[in-house]
Amino acid sequence: MSAARSRKIWNFSAGPAILPPEVFERAAEAIHELKLGGHDPEEPGIGMSILEISHRSPPFDAVVKGAEELCHSVLGIPSSHQVLFLQGGASLQFAMIPMNLRHAERPAAYIDTGAWSTKAIAESKLLGPTEVVASSASTGFDRIPAMPPAEAYAGASYLHITSNNTIFGTEWAQIPSSGAVPLVVDCSSDIGARATAYDRIALGYAGAQKNLGPSGVTLVFIRKDLIGREPVGVVPKYLRYSTHAKDPSLFNTPNTFGILVLKLMLDWLRGQGGVTGIAARNQRKADKLYGALDQSSLCVPHAQIGSRSLMNVAWTLGGAPEAEREALTKRFLAEADAAGLSGLKGHRSVGGLRASIYNAFPEAGVDVLVEFIREFERRS
Repeated sequence: MSAARSRKIWNFSAGPAILPPEVFERAAEAIHELKLGGHDPEEPGIGMSILEISHRSPPFDAVVKGAEELCHSVLGIPSSHQVLFLQGGASLQFAMIPMNLRHAERPAAYIDTGAWSTKAIAESKLLGPTEVVASSASTGFDRIPAMPPAEAYAGASYLHITSNNTIFGTEWAQIPSSGAVPLVVDCSSDIGARATAYDRIALGYAGAQKNLGPSGVTLVFIRKDLIGREPVGVVPKYLRYSTHAKDPSLFNTPNTFGILVLKLMLDWLRGQGGVTGIAARNQRKADKLYGALDQSSLCVPHAQIGSRSLMNVAWTLGGAPEAEREALTKRFLAEADAAGLSGLKGHRSVGGLRASIYNAFPEAGVDVLVEFIREFERRS
């Protein structure tokens, strides 16, 4: 896909999300023939497609080990953690975590910041005692709640948070410290968006389809001392972290193409100055969009200042009765779509509007959206 084609439609979808044109091009090349080095057209390939090579072949071993190394060197995941590429999305992790990390007679503790943490809590409750130690439900999940005092979760098997909520557009300003209690973090929608204190995280996980690649791959990084923890009760072999760590990511046939694209995305991120370089660009994009919304008499951001996501910006159109707001929102979406601004409809559980501006989303696309918002307000 050419750079020119990728700019005809500005894709604000929450996921699967936009990928850089360079990654599309290199992935397309690998479908025809995998090359293990750089992007040199003269570089010889291996004579086979990434779609047909064995996951136990030397070429794929180079791909998966290269992706692991980039998770450490580019994302900053410490060497104390094992990197795994699994399947089942974050949704499977909602179950695997309590299956593997729960201690007998010790509850799991969760901080509820909206839909995805709520789903994780529900899954944990199926498997044993679960406590919600903080929540922002009372204000419609428009903020990140204050970190509870340590005694609120001191006896827990682990403490779970969701670093960024795609639906409500809220994000932890930084990863908190949980002391001696292992911290588990769903990083799905903001991994790689900024420098992160991964050393505070005992187990982190992220669906790739936001910032890391296509759907179908889940990055899990787990502190090595936790891998061998004996699960409470009967846990099927496939659902044990120790199973996947023994022959890293290769217990069964993995998503070979997805892991390659994840590696290509991390290569691209390194070329953008890594997490430090991309964080500066992400901040500029968010500042432009929130600035336009805050200056508007028509648009009302959902998230409170101090809890606003850099990745997912949610807002409603205010200043009118509900029926009129719905009609106005439908007109906004129709006109935006005609203008090449796609994927701006808010999640069905919240309504309104949402712009997802992940790492690969160009700053120029935010400029186009800001201008559209101002022009729409002028005509409304």
